[in-house]
Amino acid sequence: MKRLTFTCEGRIGRLTLNRPDKYNAFDDQMVQELEALFASLMYNEKVGVLIIDGGTAKGFCAGLDMQGYGPSIFAMRPVDAYNAQARMSRLMLAMRRIPQPVICCVHGAAAGIGFSMVMASDIRILAENARFSAAYINIGLGGADMASSYFLPRLIGSGRANEYLLTGNWMSAEEAMNLGFASRLVTKEEMIPAATELATTMLSKNPLGIRMTKEAINANIDAGGLETCLQMEDRNQMLMAFAMHNPNQ
Repeated sequence: MKRLTFTCEGRIGRLTLNRPDKYNAFDDQMVQELEALFASLMYNEKVGVLIIDGGTAKGFCAGLDMQGYGPSIFAMRPVDAYNAQARMSRLMLAMRRIPQPVICCVHGAAAGIGFSMVMASDIRILAENARFSAAYINIGLGGADMASSYFLPRLIGSGRANEYLLTGNWMSAEEAMNLGFASRLVTKEEMIPAATELATTMLSKNPLGIRMTKEAINANIDAGGLETCLQMEDRNQMLMAFAMHNPNQ
């Protein structure tokens, strides 16, 4: 059984995690399917925006499958275990590298790598029962994993991020909204319509402008200073202006 379903309506792609019996927990097959999907989207102009959701599972994603895939990683040779870890973590990078804005619709629990997928998205829409945990530290590992120590401080500030990473405590949907972690809090039934509305708005803009905006946001998170940020924006705007006024060149 496939671990993902992907459909496209117009230029809106919808990726649904599809292991409802396992709370959408990650195993090797899911990693491989996500790798392939993100690779296929990298230069795919037919998909303009990507919506991710947890489908019919009780929650968005419970993290790593600790009944199957987790124990198998711990039994691997060190080099193979390292490769498995690196493949999973690079999925977060792939989500940021694809040109399509990613809208994540979250219901129920998003833990571990599921939490990281939410953080790696560009826009977050939460159901009222959404909750989040960097659960790694709760199973004896470090709390910094799958880019959690990169994304969370940048999203909510290091003060609260440190608390969640060091304790593994749950962040509620209300707390997430108060901390600026997400942009919308709706009912579960309203998540996809809200995401579709946002996607439709983005698709009404210049496609290259949307792509370059995502690139600039990601690059300027780590900009060395204001001047570096301005140089990126200046380059993008002049390239866009030239492209609009000289469409045949």
